[in-house]
Formats: sequence, structure tokens, C-alpha cells
Amino acid sequence: MAHELEINKETGEASFASLRQPAWHNLGTVFDNEVNTAEMLKLAHLDGWNVRLEDVAIPAGFESDKSYSFVSRTNPFNKDQTDILGVVGERYVPLQNEDLFSFGDNILDGGGRWETAGSIRGGRVVFGSIALQDSITLDPNGRADKIDNYLLINTSHDGSIAIQASITPVRVVCQNTLNMALANSKQSFKIRHTQTVDGKIQMARQALGLTFSHMDAFEEMARKLFETEITDNQFTALIKSIYPEPEDGSAKVATTRWDEKFDVLQDLYLNGQTNANIKGTAWGALNALTERID
Repeated sequence: MAHELEINKETGEASFASLRQPAWHNLGTVFDNEVNTAEMLKLAHLDGWNVRLEDVAIPAGFESDKSYSFVSRTNPFNKDQTDILGVVGERYVPLQNEDLFSFGDNILDGGGRWETAGSIRGGRVVFGSIALQDSITLDPNGRADKIDNYLLINTSHDGSIAIQASITPVRVVCQNTLNMALANSKQSFKIRHTQTVDGKIQMARQALGLTFSHMDAFEEMARKLFETEITDNQFTALIKSIYPEPEDGSAKVATTRWDEKFDVLQDLYLNGQTNANIKGTAWGALNALTERID
């Protein structure tokens, strides 16, 4: 597992540049060893933010029938600095990172381990992923294509994103996120920032329990795709049906972008090491498309 720590000198936010890992791995701290929630928060610089509300003063000469607040935090790299993360309405309830990720941990009641966590957009969005114990292996005695499942916990501190818990399947060989395959299933649980997470554990378990049953449907779909053979020409036709080729006379930039997209997809499908064991199948076609999106 190759990863290199990077620090943004302007914001002080940390991230890891990782090779072929889920999209969120590139944005946070990857935990090679098992850590508890308190250790995860500290290692990912998510502890002690003290997310709080500060009144927004209405300028002289202006009137408002509503009150607004700044959402602020204590900067994790400079405790003397306070960062303003957003402006919210009077019903907004701030949430501490400690409470958010304890909520995620308690949903599983110890049934997984923290794999990665971090913050993006200057601390406005925070996330953490828990590797679940169950996995899927297609053709275990042959091509052995493995898919792991994660519980992804995330929210924002500026009112743009609800408190969310989602199940996402991830293919191990290239670590591409296959959420698109579950687009029509109930795969997440959300709480608005006008509420609290208190008492929501059982509700989240029930909602996400439905998703685990959908994972059986996902596995069946994946196996059917794996067992469906396609030719190189059929894959080319598939690309063109999803991304129609620009018509004659189209702007040169549009044609150039389409050519680049076409070449990337062809290379991922035909030559990519991550697709070597599933090329020639509809499952390989789906993963080439997904890997490009990632």
C-alpha cells in the first residue's frame, strides 16, 4: 500500500496521496493498524475542534426577521486560530467530530475497524470509513476478484451536507467505489443538522440493515456480469452508447475531450493491470467505467 503524507501549507489540512485506493483515501489519513475512535480522531487531526456557533451581527441600517450564526472551529494545527466554516440559520445544530464518529462506531457495535478519515474544503466536510468484516469474492478458485464493503460516515460543518451513514462496496484490486451499482437501493441513513444523533443508533442500524440485504442483490448482479462475456468491439460500442461521439463539425475541444475519454476507457479495459483478471466480461466493462469516474 503506497501512500505519502502531504500538508497544505496554506490551510494546514493533511491528506495522503495514495496509489489505487478508494477516492476518500486520497483525501485523508489511512490507518494501517487497528485504532479506536479516539485514536482515529487524533491521528486524522479531527479531535478538539470545538465546533460552535457565533452570532452574526446585523449591520446598522439593515433589518432581518431571522437570526444567523457563523459556524466556527478551533484550527487543529494552530489552537490560537479560529476558522469560520459557514453561515447557518437559527435551527442549525452543530455536531462535534467526536459525536459524529462515535455514532458511526456505535452503529456497528465494534463490527468493523476504522480504515481512513479526514477533512476537506478547509474543514467544512469531514468523513471516516470503517472496513466491514463481510466481503464478496467472484470466482474464488479462479480469477478471485474481491469486493470489500465499507461504512462511510460523513457530514459538513457549513450546513451543505446532512449527517450521513452509507454502505459502499469497493473492489480491492483497483479500489474503485461501486456505489453506482446500488444507485436504486436504500444505501444510506441521513440526519439533518436541525436534529441530534442522540437516540438514532437503532434507526440507523435498521435502515442500513436494508442495505445489507441489497448487498445480496449486488452480489448476484456482479456474478451475472462476471459470467457475461463481451468482445472488445462490444466494449467499444458500449463506450459510444454512453458517451456519443461528437458530430462532424463539432468544436475541436469537444472532439479532443471525447478522444481522451475514449482512450482512457480503452486503456483501462484492455491494458489496465486492475482489469487483467476480468477483461472480456461485462464486470470488467463496468469496472473500467467506474475506475475512470473515480
